[in-house]
Amino acid sequence: MRSELRQVRTGGVPVVVDLTDECAAFVRAEGDGLLQVFVPHATAGIAIIETGAGSDDDLLAQLDVLLPTDGRWRHRHGSPGHGRDHVLPAFVPPHATVPVLEGRLALGTWQRICFVDTNGDNPTRHVRFSFLPG
Repeated sequence: MRSELRQVRTGGVPVVVDLTDECAAFVRAEGDGLLQVFVPHATAGIAIIETGAGSDDDLLAQLDVLLPTDGRWRHRHGSPGHGRDHVLPAFVPPHATVPVLEGRLALGTWQRICFVDTNGDNPTRHVRFSFLPG
């Protein structure tokens, strides 16, 4: 298995960062296998969604509805409402696995691999790409 830890800059605001091109470059020289994308954080996740047509903004807006940044959270360190960031991975898991065929991601036409982070307390994050040959 080949694995790399990459840095993702979020700017400290809720964000959806498209990682698809980086993922494609990571597997380009490979054959068939699986790409595992993993976030080693308790407050971020990976989503496979369409981007560029508003779905990324819709996702962040809906997360605000489902997980508001108010005082209801028992987990209270960090910025106000930070407890919701620790619940995020139950809705947006910290991992995704994508088939790779002849060095190409086997995604659907509009699917993109995205890092989802609502935690404004950490402007720099990490993601691990791992390729498991078939």
